[in-house]
Amino acid sequence: MDILNSVSLESNSQIKINFDGGDLSSDAGLLLFKEFLFKIGAVKLINRMFKTNDTAWSRIHKDDANLMQVIYQIISAYFEDDCADELTNEPVMTAILAKDALAFQPTLSRFYNRMDEDTLRQLNQITRELRKVIYSIKKPEFMLFDIDSTLLDAYGNQEGEGFNYHYQAHGYHPLLCYDGLTGDLLKAELRDGTMYCSKEADIFMKSLLDEFIYIPLLSQPWKWNPTRYFSSIAAEARWKISSKKARAVLTLPL
Repeated sequence: MDILNSVSLESNSQIKINFDGGDLSSDAGLLLFKEFLFKIGAVKLINRMFKTNDTAWSRIHKDDANLMQVIYQIISAYFEDDCADELTNEPVMTAILAKDALAFQPTLSRFYNRMDEDTLRQLNQITRELRKVIYSIKKPEFMLFDIDSTLLDAYGNQEGEGFNYHYQAHGYHPLLCYDGLTGDLLKAELRDGTMYCSKEADIFMKSLLDEFIYIPLLSQPWKWNPTRYFSSIAAEARWKISSKKARAVLTLPL
């Protein structure tokens, strides 16, 4: 069916030109990502469980929508806060968030400033709930806790940054735990740059151990191997955790 306002070229009548096409976007892949999040219930979960300690009576851009916008921006490689200003009317972004316009950078900055220990606990709980959903589809037979620290470079007088002697650089020194078999990130914690690699690793691991010991997430029963450790961080965590079962930790089950 021909479009009424299209123009055919006299040199080739098979070629038609139209200047009233729809909106263009290079981020159409986000539509599939939104569908994935919707199917696993992540959107409803964030809407139900995530809320900052906001004292304002009303806001146009709600906390859950701000968080989803940040997630979509990161997935699309828009890592800088200023990118929000350029994406304000991006057609795919506005469609998946069901908004006429996205939050500007100052709005996101105020959103970040409202985050505190409560919101961190909420995010950890959301991660745990999503893990239950994923593992309910297919339970892993084995899991290997792979703990390590890394350096996040920081420049200027940033809160919490410091000189790390291990890396010989300024920045933050976060602690990470992956499933060593699948590469899934299980937990992350941002720490001061001066903090020693294995400091408080036992506290960091406790919530994961509680989750996987007392919740039947794996398809095989637990078998504890007390002899294999993959770093000094793992070894220190092993000796500090008080539970007798949890002392033989980090190699599950082999």
